[in-house]
Amino acid sequence: GGEPWVGFVQAVRAYDPATLCGLVWTANFVAYRCRTCGISPCMSLCAECFHQGEHAGHDYNMFRSQAGGACDCGDGNVMREAGFCKRHRIKSSSEVPSVPKDLLIMSELVLPQFIFCLIQYLREGYSEPVLDLPTEKDVQKVMKVLQTLEPHISFLEDLTKMGGAMRSVLTQVLTNQQFYKDLSSGGGENACAKKSHEKYLMALKGSGLTFPEDKLACAVQEQGAGASTSAVQGCAGATPASGQGDSSDEEDQDGSQGVGKRKRVKLSSSTKDQSIMDVLKHKCFLEELLFWTIKYEFPQKMVTFLLNMLPDQDYKIAFTKTFVQHYAFIMKTLKKSHESDTMSNRIVHISVQLFSNEELARQVTEECQLLDIMVTVLLYMMESCLIKSELQDEENSLHVVVNCGEALLKNNTYWPLVSDFINILSHQSVAKKFLEDHRLLVMWMNFVSFFQGMNLNKRELNEHVEFESQTYYAAFAAELEACAQPMWGLLSHCKVRETQEYTRNVVRYCLEALQDWFDAINFVDEPTPNQVTFHLPLHRYYAMFLSKAVKCQEVDLDSLLPDQEMLMKLMVHPLQIQASLSEIHSNMWVRNGLQIKGQAMTYVQSHFCNSMIDPDIYLLQVCASRLDPDYFISSVFERFKVVDLLTMASQHQNTVLDAEHERSMLEGALTFLVILLSLRLHLGMTDDEILRAEMVAQLCMNDRTHSSLLDLIPENPNPKSGIAPGSLSFESMLSAVADFKAPVFEPGGSMQQGMYTPKAEVWDKEFDPVMVILRTVYRRDVQSAMDRYTAFLKQSGKFHGNPWPPYKKRTHLHPSYKGLLRLLHCKTLHIVLFTLLYKILMDHQNLSEHVLCMVLYLIELGLENSSEQDSDEDSVGGQERCHDSWFPGNNLVSNMRHFINYVRVRVPETAPEVKREPPASTSADGFAASQNPRRPKGLQRENSGTAQVFSLVAERRKKFQEIINRNTSEASQSVRPKTSMKWSAPGTTPQLTNAILEVKESILSLLVKLHHKLSGKQNSYYPPWLDDMETLIPQENPKYFHGDGMTAVERILLKAALQSRLNKHVIEEICRKVTPPVPPKKISPTEKKTLDKEERRQKARERQQKLLAEFASRQKSFMETAMDVESPDVDIAMEITTSEQHVSEAMYDCVICGQSGPSTEDRPAGLVVLLQASSVLGQCRNSTEPKKLPTSEKEQIYARDTCAAVYEERLATLQKFFKDSSCLQSVSIGWEGGVYVQTCGHTLHIDCHKSYMESLRNDQVLQGFSVEKGEFTCPLCRQFANSVLPCYPGNNVERTLWQCHGNKTMQDLIKEVEELQEQLGTFPVSISSETNLSKEMESVMKDIKSTTQKKYTDYSKTPGSPDNDFLFMYSVARTNLELELVHRGGNLCQGGASTAGKRSCLHQLFHVLAMHMRLYSIDSAYNPWKKLTQLMEDKNLQMCGEDQLEVPVLYRDVLSLLLIQILTMPQPLHKEHFTCIIKVLFTLLYIQALVALSVKGSADDRTAWMNSGALKKNMSNAKTSREALVSHVISELSRGKVYDQEDTEDLSMDRHGTWCPHSIETYLQQFCLPFLRITSLLQHHLFGGELPSCQEDEEFTVLANCLGLLPSSFQSSHQFSSASCLDWPVPAFDIISQWCSELVSFADKHPKQVKILVLQESKWDLPRLLQLPENYNTIFQHYHRKSCSVCTKVPKDPAVCLVCGTFVCLKGLCCKQQSYCECVLHSQNCGAGTGIFLLINASVIIIIRGHRFCLWGSVYLDAHGEEDRDLRRGKPLYICKERYKVLEQQWISHTFDHINKRWGPHYNGL
Repeated sequence: GGEPWVGFVQAVRAYDPATLCGLVWTANFVAYRCRTCGISPCMSLCAECFHQGEHAGHDYNMFRSQAGGACDCGDGNVMREAGFCKRHRIKSSSEVPSVPKDLLIMSELVLPQFIFCLIQYLREGYSEPVLDLPTEKDVQKVMKVLQTLEPHISFLEDLTKMGGAMRSVLTQVLTNQQFYKDLSSGGGENACAKKSHEKYLMALKGSGLTFPEDKLACAVQEQGAGASTSAVQGCAGATPASGQGDSSDEEDQDGSQGVGKRKRVKLSSSTKDQSIMDVLKHKCFLEELLFWTIKYEFPQKMVTFLLNMLPDQDYKIAFTKTFVQHYAFIMKTLKKSHESDTMSNRIVHISVQLFSNEELARQVTEECQLLDIMVTVLLYMMESCLIKSELQDEENSLHVVVNCGEALLKNNTYWPLVSDFINILSHQSVAKKFLEDHRLLVMWMNFVSFFQGMNLNKRELNEHVEFESQTYYAAFAAELEACAQPMWGLLSHCKVRETQEYTRNVVRYCLEALQDWFDAINFVDEPTPNQVTFHLPLHRYYAMFLSKAVKCQEVDLDSLLPDQEMLMKLMVHPLQIQASLSEIHSNMWVRNGLQIKGQAMTYVQSHFCNSMIDPDIYLLQVCASRLDPDYFISSVFERFKVVDLLTMASQHQNTVLDAEHERSMLEGALTFLVILLSLRLHLGMTDDEILRAEMVAQLCMNDRTHSSLLDLIPENPNPKSGIAPGSLSFESMLSAVADFKAPVFEPGGSMQQGMYTPKAEVWDKEFDPVMVILRTVYRRDVQSAMDRYTAFLKQSGKFHGNPWPPYKKRTHLHPSYKGLLRLLHCKTLHIVLFTLLYKILMDHQNLSEHVLCMVLYLIELGLENSSEQDSDEDSVGGQERCHDSWFPGNNLVSNMRHFINYVRVRVPETAPEVKREPPASTSADGFAASQNPRRPKGLQRENSGTAQVFSLVAERRKKFQEIINRNTSEASQSVRPKTSMKWSAPGTTPQLTNAILEVKESILSLLVKLHHKLSGKQNSYYPPWLDDMETLIPQENPKYFHGDGMTAVERILLKAALQSRLNKHVIEEICRKVTPPVPPKKISPTEKKTLDKEERRQKARERQQKLLAEFASRQKSFMETAMDVESPDVDIAMEITTSEQHVSEAMYDCVICGQSGPSTEDRPAGLVVLLQASSVLGQCRNSTEPKKLPTSEKEQIYARDTCAAVYEERLATLQKFFKDSSCLQSVSIGWEGGVYVQTCGHTLHIDCHKSYMESLRNDQVLQGFSVEKGEFTCPLCRQFANSVLPCYPGNNVERTLWQCHGNKTMQDLIKEVEELQEQLGTFPVSISSETNLSKEMESVMKDIKSTTQKKYTDYSKTPGSPDNDFLFMYSVARTNLELELVHRGGNLCQGGASTAGKRSCLHQLFHVLAMHMRLYSIDSAYNPWKKLTQLMEDKNLQMCGEDQLEVPVLYRDVLSLLLIQILTMPQPLHKEHFTCIIKVLFTLLYIQALVALSVKGSADDRTAWMNSGALKKNMSNAKTSREALVSHVISELSRGKVYDQEDTEDLSMDRHGTWCPHSIETYLQQFCLPFLRITSLLQHHLFGGELPSCQEDEEFTVLANCLGLLPSSFQSSHQFSSASCLDWPVPAFDIISQWCSELVSFADKHPKQVKILVLQESKWDLPRLLQLPENYNTIFQHYHRKSCSVCTKVPKDPAVCLVCGTFVCLKGLCCKQQSYCECVLHSQNCGAGTGIFLLINASVIIIIRGHRFCLWGSVYLDAHGEEDRDLRRGKPLYICKERYKVLEQQWISHTFDHINKRWGPHYNGL
């Protein structure tokens, strides 16, 4: 007592034995999970513990918490100790001193009262909702109570954070029953307490699981209680019986009352633990606190408090028990909750902390019947939404299923309970209890049967279904989560022999449940047609436990199988699903809408397949291996509805299938048989082989990224199952079968991820089409796999042509399933194969190559798996040779050579086979008809005079009857007459007659003939062993691996010959005497079809050619007429141009109208250009050290050292001291917000362009650009553009004007330049006549101005002054030249033409600018040209107006002067004048360099220089000697105060230790180089000519030479001095003195500024984006919790600008200014409309360009070269330097618009 709170907190903390972290977080918190250290799959760590533990190289990921969680650091039950962080490495308890008594004595007294006070509040605030659904008002009321309690709960939370000592006190208080009794029993005289106690009792009323039976008793009690309390309670509980006891009111209204009752009674009587049923009784504070927490739907604060206590062991146990005790109540509250999502998350937040701990789960299971409670609660929960099943027998069905349309299933409300159940089943000890407890298993199977047959689909036969129900999502999710995942959980504990008993239990109760189900739906032997359910969880439980038993527990399969009849029933529904899949893909279910396709896809999709299709196929394999093979095969063809197709006759009728579906259904049936017979997933493959097969199948369909592969490979859904993703076997397997393709760039700019692609040997040996077909969700993937296979074969030269799917050898079959192979050796299958081969050979309709492929595949499978005994000797007993059979025995090898002579077929009378004689009536015929009137079908064979009918269906019926008669107990069944609606009356079928077909073929002979047919040649097959006996040695012959149908046939014949001598002879015999089979004379319909097809194709081709020709001629005539209108003598013009090449006018091709011609004043042509404002130049910096993105609080970025900032400051300084108009001609602007002009190089007529824009405007299609803003795409190359730059008439480049070189003197030229400038004031070119050209030039100038923002064009003190426009215009030229220099890498060493070649539009731009510049005349008094070329007589000229000082010449930017001079001269400019201007300006530049040098040097340097130069002044070459000039400059400037400031301010930024002549020379050259570079570029654009390339150190001399500055006497041998380039127009020393005097007079007034202005920064580094850290986590950790500097909140979507490092809120309304969100605003301020932002929470970069934006992609990739957008996978990400370089490149070259395709408008909302 008495101590301040803070002191108290510290005192208690000292006694904290913190071995656990236990930090609790809520949803959206970023946490980590390390699979290497976790024991439980739910393990998670807070960022702090994670970074302090050692997890380098572990398999971890970062994730955003969905439901909230708690840090497990320090908890040895959930994670391995190696992963604990430094703080939570186990401390032994001895180190922590024990807590002194007196410290916490006060807490122990106060806390009970405090907690009781909290509970009082909760009781007070609660009122029962009057109806079962809470109203808006109630919700608000609850919210209010919670707000009042916020501080109380926060206080408790603070207490828990004080550490272990305080937690144990709290635990004691919360669990002490005495405290609770004393305080809360409601006794005593305190009326308030009494009232709250009664409210509490009311609230408790409905907390049990009461059933309808008990409802009356319950209501009676309530009446009693209600009477006494209703007065107190006001209206809250006025209807007493409306407590929660009636939750079953609405359950019985669906008419299935009897069913509901029956189930429920059974259920309640079977629950031994009465406590679940009863109303809750609370014994301590903790229990009542939890009760209210649930009642108030888990308020976040309460949840956090309850979880914060968990590190206390005693509390953990007490709380877990309390939680279990309230489990049923939680479920009831959850079902009613109006926000079940939030509530689910919070429930799981708690339960996952409790149940992940095996020790605790086991304890609670033993002491509190946790399993009982869970299963009962789940059953109870589902009971509320059951409906009657309509499967099979709709009227009498007793089966009930869940209704997938109910909110409970649609919203996954059951999820928290199921997830808890899965969680506790993952503990071995708990799962064992479950598997041993027969009563629980019965209850569980009961629960699973609720899902058996849910979401039944009925095929719509008439019109399209009006409303497509989407309930199938709910159904698939429910089966996966509520049935399959618990199943996998249980299976994971049945891995060893000792667990056999468990499997037997499950299988036993599963079969019982299945038997009950068949009884309930009244199933006999035929499924109802046209309905299918994809949900058979009971079948799948049975199948998976069988598989596990055989694979891992060495159980004898037969001991687990039921009798034959049950097996027949078991196979029906899974087979129905396979047939329905085929129907759905054949478009027979289209009227049911898209959702049925969705179901078919989900059923095989990677997350579902191993809980759905795999068990189904396995179950069918088991049934097939134990049932009669003939019965099984005939069932398959009957289910697939293609029995009628299997006739030798060329025509048939199918009563159950439309003709157009027959082919694909036949393909489906054969494919299914192939899968059934060749799939070995559960039949003996090891886990590694399975993984390999899955991986190969996925990679063959497409190259895959690592994550999509992980996702596509069906893993055992239970994470403990060994092939968990990321386990070593996955990685090692991947490297074994695939090669990694590193992430690359497509030239189109689309970014590739790192991909895995199958190795060559995988294609060669392991490509398995069967597996691919099984695993494809979309049919096109099968095609894709085949295409890739074909490409591989072509590339490796193994096979050219169209290969067939290769035949792959299978792994060995587990002995238990050997029976499966009998399917391959049964007569029924052989008859089908024979018939199909015959039909294909005879070209019957509806047979495809795919059918043949599958037939051959089946034959090959049969040959591969034939029984061991050599079947040459027909040693078969007589009883096999029954008369009705086609083939003598069952073995395929011997049946292949058996010749079949005659077959009797039943055909329509119109068929070509009918001979016009009365058919022999035979007894057999009658047998077929009487047996089955609806099947107009018999395949017959002449045998010893009597024709025997073979009918598949009859056969199957017979088999079925035999089996049933065997079971005498069921004998009554066989008597039941088959009278259901399905049989059509015999009269309805068209008249059929019998015909006898002469066949005389065997399977072998058919194969040989097929080979001839496929090759298109007679006698193409020649048995290879006749030449080379080697081929008969059984071995793999690689020659036959890959190839088409012919290869397949050859392979099969070889195998047949290998297997038996007789076959070999038969084949040789056939080849000797083969003649092509003669088809019937009439052309059969199929042939007709194929002929038609060919003809049709031919005709189509001809039509197409005709059309094209017509089109071409039309175009030609149009062009001619158009040309006539435009220019009648175009031909003559053409001739002239060709003859006189040298005066050629430039010709432009218009990409819209296709004409070619010059640009004229009336009809100007223009270049398609994109104008954009750019601040890239402004980002140049003067240090080569790149700026880093700040990733800690200390690092900061200042924009002071950028080029833009430097120039802006310079202009501001000048404007402070000099006349405004003069200042605005002394610098350039446009470093920020300058206008960059680029073109794709295509031209169009400006009038064509206008009409093109009109058509775009009227086009309603949504374009990615806005036509209103003048945007369009180039009609030819579709490049983005927004203006057209008119081409100046005349030739492209004035090459002709500079051959006349040389004889005029410098003085003459200077005069001429001056005169030319004078004349411009009076006579501007062509503006006088308002032509179209000049109008266009004006409009493009407007476009250029409006491209950038006003703030970037207005720098004058008087807004809107013409000086502004003048400055802006020549700055546009400067910006474009400077940018081109940057694109060339900052220097001209590369030389060559302009980087873009024809894409440069500088020449045209110059004309436009020049035309406008000449509108402004320069007052001749102020013309800088005069100052440069004449000596002023009057020294005092400038001094007249004090404030109107001109900027001294030495402060002026020489390049700006150059552009002003050139753009104000009349165009076209003569080369000699250009050179003259350069020479004059170079003198000025050189002196500026000398002045800067003199200021940089120290006083001593200056004295030395002055003296050494003084001597040289009198020499003849003084004016080109550097020493002389320096000396003169220094002596001139020393007259004033220019050098005075030396000591006070150290301005020499980079002090050279000493200046040697060499370093001086280097400095001067560097100073002048930027001028030379830009000037050379300008000369190149104006006059053409190549730019020379050179080494970096000789750049100065080469450029000087190119510009004509080098004296003619120059030799490169001797030491070069830059001064030798000077060519003075007037006496050098005089003009220098004149220039220096201006500085001197300025220095007198403002000595400080003189130097600042003299030192110009000449060397700028290229613009760069910020340098990013190697690891993305560095950025993420720093920024994702960082608060915004503007609104001080933590942004929901933080982003950071990669140009300047500013932190912004993306889409944040908090920082919105005038409807612009922060990112858009920043993109305008930082990049003049271009912004590059990294989205912190998504790792993606977004580009904002003007009014559009696009997602650019990510520059951070994981170890497998993949992006992780939105950080969904949370894997560690590393910078991809190549991508970042590309991003930077696109930024510098302004090509975002062209390269990125997906742009959208952002409406200023980013």
